[in-house]
Amino acid sequence: MTECLAFPVNYPVKVQNGGLFISRGIGTHPTRRLSSHELIYVVHGTLSLQEENTRFDVHEGESLLLFPGREHKGLTTFDSDLKFYWLHFDFVKDVAIIQSQQNNPSIQLDIPQHCKVKDRETILTLFRLFLYEQERGGNSLELFLLLLLQEVCRAWPENVEPDGPGVALAYKARQLITTEFHLPLGATELAERLHCNADYLGRVFRLTFQMTLTDALHKQRVTAAEKLLLANTGNVADVARLTGFNDVAYFRRVFRKLLGITPAAYKKLYCREHINSQ
Repeated sequence: MTECLAFPVNYPVKVQNGGLFISRGIGTHPTRRLSSHELIYVVHGTLSLQEENTRFDVHEGESLLLFPGREHKGLTTFDSDLKFYWLHFDFVKDVAIIQSQQNNPSIQLDIPQHCKVKDRETILTLFRLFLYEQERGGNSLELFLLLLLQEVCRAWPENVEPDGPGVALAYKARQLITTEFHLPLGATELAERLHCNADYLGRVFRLTFQMTLTDALHKQRVTAAEKLLLANTGNVADVARLTGFNDVAYFRRVFRKLLGITPAAYKKLYCREHINSQ
């Protein structure tokens, strides 16, 4: 008989239920005051709601979080093409779980009430998996809810237009960083390649990806360096040169800052040993 690993998992949320609403072009959202939170994600059309004195027009690709104890109601007849997912949930009030969460800030989520979701395919997949798990009576509903809330947290900032030229420029810069990180590359070089102002490029890149061009470049180079170190490809100086670092000491500082370990120590711990057994 094989062994199994068993351990308890305490989720900070509790799911009530969820579903997919498909409009027939008639009716309006009911007026009600829930005792739970409700997460809504619009797939098609526009859903117009009012929570207390605030109006929300939730368009395709946007999410809305409704709070318990607040009255909300529909403002218009449902669009004929309206389609949205909904999910009701509560927060666990167990004192022990709350205390463990406070001691672990890595699970802190700052969820905007109304936002444009950045990765539509991922959030759609998670909602489909949630409904599948609900249908079969599974016990992973809270896990899918947390993943959904995490995706909402990754929403576009309010001052960024997802289809605007700035975002397109930022994605082009990221593509260059991904493919040409080993070349002499910085904000000035990227701006020249993309025929734009370096300050503007840096600003739209940070708004789009929540990191600077330099941070993105360092992250890409260190990721490549990890692979070379694991493959035992040359010494640390060789790896630095192959990943675009001209200064070995600077490479060591950046590597340690991102991974908490020096390249040499990383190589010693993790690289594959090539042993001749002949």
